[in-house]
Amino acid sequence: MGKIVIRVPATSANLGPGFDSIGVALHLYLTVIVEEETERWRVNHALGPDVPTDDQNLIVQAALTVNPQLKPHQLTVMSDIPVARGLGSSSTAIIAGVKIANELGEMDLSLADQVTLAAKIEGHPDNVAPALLGDVVIANFDGEKATTVKLAMPDDIKLLGFIKNQPLLTADSRKVLPDQLPRQQAVRGSSVANVMVAALATKNWQLASHLMEQDQFHETARTKLVPELPKIREVAHQFGIYGTYLSGAGPTIGTFGTEPQLIVLRQKLTDMGMIGSLRIFAIDRQGATVNAE
Repeated sequence: MGKIVIRVPATSANLGPGFDSIGVALHLYLTVIVEEETERWRVNHALGPDVPTDDQNLIVQAALTVNPQLKPHQLTVMSDIPVARGLGSSSTAIIAGVKIANELGEMDLSLADQVTLAAKIEGHPDNVAPALLGDVVIANFDGEKATTVKLAMPDDIKLLGFIKNQPLLTADSRKVLPDQLPRQQAVRGSSVANVMVAALATKNWQLASHLMEQDQFHETARTKLVPELPKIREVAHQFGIYGTYLSGAGPTIGTFGTEPQLIVLRQKLTDMGMIGSLRIFAIDRQGATVNAE
């Protein structure tokens, strides 16, 4: 078997009111090259000392969870995705592991099977589903099976990501979330999410982008950790741009818009002295690939 090259896009999840259920794939990638069989798993990378280089690496762990019989191989890993910034870095590793298990184990898993396996490892589907399928994906995971619907973001829409310099672990970010919501608030959050999905499905971007800013599930609680969220939203509104939300658990903040809109917004935020990087990303439409399948 020749080298296997796996490419997985970054993702931005918790899309507005789509808490743990809606995410979008971005033009930013993890690439894994599966090389020769070895006595022990070896993972070559330049991602820093905190990322394991043996069978404790998340990519290998995910692959062995799917297929414990896999023989060890050498992997070379390259990633443009910042770690612990709300852009799905761990989910891309899980997807890469699922793809490795499928290829090396000749398992012939369907995409639906792969989403379910990845969701079982990750615990929720909003990052792994778009990483596998591309574009914007609405997903549900009941603990046993993941169900997905892939939609298309508008052709001219891109994402401006404000990426803070400090990481924010999902576990730490989840600690600030309430265990319960009042029924009226939960109904409002659910209804906003439902209409936003319907707006995306019917290509009503103006409505979808407005509803994207009406989350009831997590943004209010997490704003204390990412206080830049309301500031960026307010500035975007000054330019008539809607669709600002907290990416994943944070700290990245995403704003959708056309490239000319986002260039203007980026310059304004830069002039304001926002501490972090401001990058414009295209939407990945294809999802994870194996040898550019």
